[in-house]
Amino acid sequence: MATVQIDKNRLPVHVGIIMDGNGRWAQNRGLARSMGHKEGLESARRILTAAAEIGIKYVTLYTFSTENWKRTQEEVGFLMGLITTHLRAEVERYMKDNIRLLHLGDINALPKDVQKELTDSMAKTANQTGMTVVLAINYGSRDEIVRGIKKLAEQNADFSNLTEETFSKSLDAGLPDVDLLIRTGGEKRLSNFLLWQSAYAELEFSDTLWPDYSKEEFLQTIENFQQRNRRFGGVK
Repeated sequence: MATVQIDKNRLPVHVGIIMDGNGRWAQNRGLARSMGHKEGLESARRILTAAAEIGIKYVTLYTFSTENWKRTQEEVGFLMGLITTHLRAEVERYMKDNIRLLHLGDINALPKDVQKELTDSMAKTANQTGMTVVLAINYGSRDEIVRGIKKLAEQNADFSNLTEETFSKSLDAGLPDVDLLIRTGGEKRLSNFLLWQSAYAELEFSDTLWPDYSKEEFLQTIENFQQRNRRFGGVK
């Protein structure tokens, strides 16, 4: 592979990743889907490390969607346990590496132990000033937008004077817009992920199944992003 040339002055501020292909990766090897999710966790660690090394400020990982509850009870239970175990194991590394953790999604519908681990991990890393890792768990963009509208209604907001900026602040976590959205696994759709925040995101679709997604491919994607002409509806 050719040497990747990355300009650290032109990095995407916010990268969103749809980590697709864990189940197919396992099935292709005759393994249980749970093994694909375990390998996917290793891939997430690898890519987050690479992102932090080059100086990306925000990475949002689509970890569990509002639609994923439709999966088998066994798979859902395994994923919830994996999330809890991951948070317990990783929070010290986040502290050491100056990483802040945020959650995106409806936390109240998650199992109590997952809620506790998320809340504790966010509290412990709240003052970290390096990269922000955002875990989208029980997240759907349409659900986020509806909850944002309800939040404004509860605050007796003046909807006649509502602006895009005001509405953005009602959404989960108060994230900056997505600059680069990556989806692995060969599918070419957004699957209800960060629809509002991705209005002008550059889209990158990879055929690589998530457990096989490498640091090298990620860095190549960052270089490709830097070669795009982002006009935001204007002319350069």
